[in-house]
This record gives sequence, C-alpha cells and structure tokens, in this order.
Amino acid sequence: MSGKLYVVATPIGNLADFSLRAVETLKQVDLIAAEDTRHAKQLLQHYGINKPLQSLHQHNEAQISQGLVDKMLAGLTIGLVSDAGTPLISDPGLPLVQQAHKAGISVSPLPGACALIAALSASGMPVSRFSFEGFLPRTASARQQFFSDKLRDASTWAFYESCHRIQASLEDMAAIFPAEHEIALAREITKLHETLIKAPLAEVLRQVQQDDNMRKGEFVVIVAGNPIDADRDDSSAEALRILKLLLKECSIKTAVALATEITGQRKKMLYQTALALQAGQDLP
Repeated sequence: MSGKLYVVATPIGNLADFSLRAVETLKQVDLIAAEDTRHAKQLLQHYGINKPLQSLHQHNEAQISQGLVDKMLAGLTIGLVSDAGTPLISDPGLPLVQQAHKAGISVSPLPGACALIAALSASGMPVSRFSFEGFLPRTASARQQFFSDKLRDASTWAFYESCHRIQASLEDMAAIFPAEHEIALAREITKLHETLIKAPLAEVLRQVQQDDNMRKGEFVVIVAGNPIDADRDDSSAEALRILKLLLKECSIKTAVALATEITGQRKKMLYQTALALQAGQDLP
C-alpha cells in the first residue's frame, strides 16, 4: 500500500505553539522533508523527534519531489515542514503536494500556526472576505504599480514583508494611498517582541521610519479595503476621460493639475494614472 504525506504546520516563534498531534505524527513518519534541515533540527530536538531529514526548498523542490513521491508509493510516510508556519503559504512544498495528489497518495494537513491568519485574527480588520498577496515585488516601481492596482480592492488584503524592505514598501504605499487609509502592521507574531499596531498609513509609516526596532523581524501588513460605490465609479471614469484628453495637449504636471482642479480627484492618484497612461498601459 502507498504511504502518506502529512503537511505539518510548525511554530512561527513560540515553540509551545506546536500541536501534540504534530509532535506525535512526526515521531511516527519515516522521513521529514524540511525547508532548512538545520532549522528543523532545533525544533525536532526540542521535542525529542529523531527522524531522517530531506532538504526541500525553493531551489531543489522541482527536482526531488518525484523521488519523494516514489518513496511514498513504496509505502513510506513523509512529513512536510517549512521553517515556520504552514507549508506552502509563501513557503516551499507545492510541487510535492501536487505530485502526491497526481499519484493518488493521501495528503493530510496538520493545522497549526500561520502568521497570516494569526495577524488577521488580531488586526481588527473585517475578515469575512480577504485576499493574501504573498511577498511584494522587490523594486519600487513594481510595488507602486501593485498598490495602484489595489486602490479599488473592496475587501481586506494582506501581504508579507521582510525587515529589509518594510520601510520602502510602506513608503511606496504612501505614494499611492491616502495618508489616512487604515492599515495594521503585525511584527514578530508570537515572539518576545511581538508588536501589532492598527492606525492610519501615515502614522504606521512614521513609527517605522523613526524606530529602528520597528524595522526588525518578519512582518504581516493588513490593509483595509476601499468600498466601491456607483457614484465613485462614475466620477473616477469621468476623471480618467478628462485626464486622457488633457494629456494629449499638456505635460503630465499640467494635465494632472488641471484634472485635479476640474474633477476634485486626489492629485496623487491622478498622477499615478497619468504615469501609467504615458507608459502605454491599458487602462479603461
């Protein structure tokens, strides 16, 4: 009979968040596929788990997943873990899970910690409907385009960010979104220096810029949605029409200034739209 694949969530900081079922399961499997075997060893040793480890990360998972599937077809059971949290949520493991399903192998999730869900639950944002955007692009221009695309998202949305780019990402968001737009910033969830603030974008950015500690750790950023109404849709469409006409005769600076005065739309939003139009992007 075929073996089985267990997708096992691990703690995101506090080792006490590892479930009893996860511990017992990893003690019983034949092999553990881990994003970083050195990191996994620390957790496994803490719980007295001594099992063979196989490295499975973003650079090798396409190559070794089939070999792991072959082992399960031969009857072995495998536990899949990432460095922290739930595997596949911005972590490796998708090729292995996909190939296991394709081969008819049973895949069983062992739920546990997930930074995204933990942050959402404590953010105070509406979560009956939300989207997760993973990690943002690395360049400022790509991030600003991303934020421009999210301006009209009516539901809560969230993304992960590293300590190296958290300030730049928030600055790029502030170049597109109104200063008063509400966001929540969750940092070092479940760890000693856990921080969660919910405030206008400008205030969160100010804290990140002024406090070195607010640029350390791993981050989840949660952004309030922009409810869409028919009147705003109509006014936005009219502003776009006027901006397109002005750009045919004026420089971007002049066209944006005139369109702002005529329509009452935010200058920052019109400027970003003008840049997109000049770049030849297909806007309605």
